Amino acid sequence: MNFIFFNQIHFYRSTFFIGVFLLLLTVLGSCSSKKDIYYFQDKSQIAGTVDFEVNKIQMNDILSIRVVTDDPVAAAVFNLDPFTGGGNAMQGANIQLMGYLVSNTGVINFPRLGDVQVTDFTVTELESYLVKRLKDEGYLKQPIVIVRVLNNKFTVLGEVARPGTFTYAEQVITLPQALGMAGDLTISGNRNDIVLIRELDGNRTYTQIDLTKTDWYASDYYYIRQNDVLYVSPNNPRVKSAGYIPNLGTLLGVASFLLTIILLVRQ
Repeated sequence: MNFIFFNQIHFYRSTFFIGVFLLLLTVLGSCSSKKDIYYFQDKSQIAGTVDFEVNKIQMNDILSIRVVTDDPVAAAVFNLDPFTGGGNAMQGANIQLMGYLVSNTGVINFPRLGDVQVTDFTVTELESYLVKRLKDEGYLKQPIVIVRVLNNKFTVLGEVARPGTFTYAEQVITLPQALGMAGDLTISGNRNDIVLIRELDGNRTYTQIDLTKTDWYASDYYYIRQNDVLYVSPNNPRVKSAGYIPNLGTLLGVASFLLTIILLVRQ
C-alpha cells in the first residue's frame, strides 16, 4: 500500500515538473523582441525635409485630359472624356476606357495636335505643354488644361491585413500610406524585410526596406510610384508555423502528452 502511494506521489510530482518545464519552454519560445515589432526606432534621425519628386507619366498610364475655355464649342473637340458633362457619363472602371492610353513608345494621339510624346512630362508639365501648343497653334485663346492619371495603382502582398492592388488619385503617396491602405503589417510580418519591386523606364529593381529604421526616408523609395509592388515577408515564427507541426507550443504539447502516456503505462 505504501509502495503504491509513493508511486502515485512520484507520478504526480514528475507530471507537475514536466508540465512547468514545458510551459516555460512554450513561453520562452513564443517571446519576440520589441525591436522586431516597433517601427522607426531611430526616428530621432529623420531628416526635417524630404525631397519631393513628382512621378513622370509612364507607358500604359491612362490619362484624362480636360480642356476648358470661354468658348465651350471650340473646346468640345478636345474633350473626349466623361468629365465634360456631355453624353452618357461613365462611372467606375469604365471611365478609364474614355482616357488616353499611353502607348509603349510613350505617345498619345491628341485631337488636332496628333501624336504627343508624354512620357517626358509630369502631369503638371504636360498641362503647360498642351496649353502652349493650343495657344501657339491658334486653336484656343485662353485654354486651361487639366490632366489626371486614371489608373494610378500599386500592389501589396504578403503579411498585411488586406493584400491586394490599390488605386489612388493623388500624384504621389508615401510608402507608409501604401501599407496603411493595405491595413498595416500583421504581427507575423517581418518589419526588417519589406521588398519593393519597381519598374521604371523599362528597368526593374528590387529593394529591401527595413521599417524599424528610417534611412529610406531620404531615398527614392519613400514615395510610391505607379505599378510598384510591395512584398512583406513573414517572420521566423510565421515560417516555422507553416510546417507539419504548426508551432513550438503544439510540439511541446505533443511531447507532454507522450510523456504522460509513458508515465501512466509505467504505473
